[in-house]
Amino acid sequence: MTVSTTPDGGFDRRSLHERIAADLRDEIMSGDLAPGASLPSTAQLKARFGASNATVQKALQLLKDERLVVGRAGAAVTVREHRQRTMRPAAYMAPVGTGEQYRWLTEAARYGDRPHSTLLDVTETTPPADVGSALGIPANGAVLLRSQVLLIDDEPVELVRSYYPLDLARGTALMERRKIRGGTPTLLAERGFPPRLSVDRVSARVPTQEQFEALRLPSALPVLRTLRVVYSDHDRPIEASVMVKAGHLYELRYEFTPD
Repeated sequence: MTVSTTPDGGFDRRSLHERIAADLRDEIMSGDLAPGASLPSTAQLKARFGASNATVQKALQLLKDERLVVGRAGAAVTVREHRQRTMRPAAYMAPVGTGEQYRWLTEAARYGDRPHSTLLDVTETTPPADVGSALGIPANGAVLLRSQVLLIDDEPVELVRSYYPLDLARGTALMERRKIRGGTPTLLAERGFPPRLSVDRVSARVPTQEQFEALRLPSALPVLRTLRVVYSDHDRPIEASVMVKAGHLYELRYEFTPD
């Protein structure tokens, strides 16, 4: 295996085809290779990276498996349309009006796609430590978990595990194994707990087995993990969600104004 030296004197121990894919992936995600654009030819990639034909083809296959590029027999490999979607978390935090769709569905539909969600589970459980701490749940205490996968054009884009204090959830549709019209922000607002503040903690992680399978990931590329805690009046935490997206397909957009 060829080992390259990094600027700080370290070594990139990935195989050459992984390094080629990484460089091309970065150009795709940054827009240097725009949707619909042709990738450099095999001959150009061989010369650029000092690689064999087989190595270049392995690199391109990685990008095909990741749904970043499309290759057809006898044609150039091209960047897939919508190779990266930008999601605006703030756009779907607020409750919706009576009869309106959950804001995530409306936001995703801006791309002209077909968004929908699949409810996976509704159960009482002990939350992860960071979720329990955010909700103020004592050690080994229970919360309600609603787990779902969000899809666009039948491709899974996000695994969402949302946790609620039991005193808020009991006696409501949150406890039922069915979708909630308008989403949980609307339900909680109707119960007297409108969302006032949302705090996100975003990190890049290696996917767990559950995340890998639910998102149909092609390899162990990092995922974007967001821990979102929603607060109502008097700084009461009413919801904590762990949201996981494929890091090579989605980015999050946050907007801020100076104080």
